[in-house]
Amino acid sequence: MNMDTNYTLHKYLNGEATADEIEKLKSSPEYASYIKIAEATSDFEAPPFNAEMNFELINSKRIIQKEVKRIQPLSAFLRIAAVLAVVLIGYLYVSSLDTTISTQIAEKESFLLPDTSEVILNANSEIVYNKKSWKGDRSLTLDGEAYFKVTKGSSFSVKTAQGVVTVLGTQFNVFSRDSKFSVNCFEGLVSVSFNDTLVKLPAGNIIKIENGSLVVHTPSNSLAPTWITDESHFENDTFHVVLKELERQYPITITAKNVDVNRRFTGSFTHNDLNVALKSVCDPLGLQYTITDGEVNIYAKNQ
Repeated sequence: MNMDTNYTLHKYLNGEATADEIEKLKSSPEYASYIKIAEATSDFEAPPFNAEMNFELINSKRIIQKEVKRIQPLSAFLRIAAVLAVVLIGYLYVSSLDTTISTQIAEKESFLLPDTSEVILNANSEIVYNKKSWKGDRSLTLDGEAYFKVTKGSSFSVKTAQGVVTVLGTQFNVFSRDSKFSVNCFEGLVSVSFNDTLVKLPAGNIIKIENGSLVVHTPSNSLAPTWITDESHFENDTFHVVLKELERQYPITITAKNVDVNRRFTGSFTHNDLNVALKSVCDPLGLQYTITDGEVNIYAKNQ
């Protein structure tokens, strides 16, 4: 019976049921609700469907997707190119920067320049040069003291705050601190310019400039500066210069009470023993000293 009723409902939904069969369905509590739903939705209409328009819309989306896929490899390439450009610019910037080599108190540094010229930098000194431009411009800036063994080639210049030393290939020492500027030539010939003055300095000669004026131009018997073998030597230098050099070679602070620091001194001191060094500079001048926690006090013996 239930199967017959289902079949009758099927016929009704397809518009094939007779009037009697429809009445039977309505009288059945189980199927009456189906009849109501069918009658309520009988006036519903499906939205219009334009097959041609929908085809064109779907096809246009496929074309856009294909175009996007074609652009993606180019976009990735541009991103990689941008990263490489940043890296290249960074490298060029870093390679164009100056190279600075400096030493601290009681420290020396030996190194080679790009043309294999040798430099020994004394304590508390600094050299600045540019590796990239070195081949076409062998020049550097010095603040302090350095000994040079220059490889022969184009002009080689050492620039200081007080003057410029120019050579082609030789060995020489340059000192430039405060108001003192000195050059000692050990081999070849050097050209020293200061305050619109030019001096040709051959091997075995030394010049000293103080406050922009030439004070010494004399022969020198040394074959190399003594400081590279841990000894500072002075020829008629002020005691002030000697004390400053002591502070560069030892981690100390010096106070000279009631002492004429402008008096002249000729002699040497070692870099390896502070007590021996102080005796070497104080005894010849009749001075005494005390050392307390890195503080050196120098005074006259009768005080």
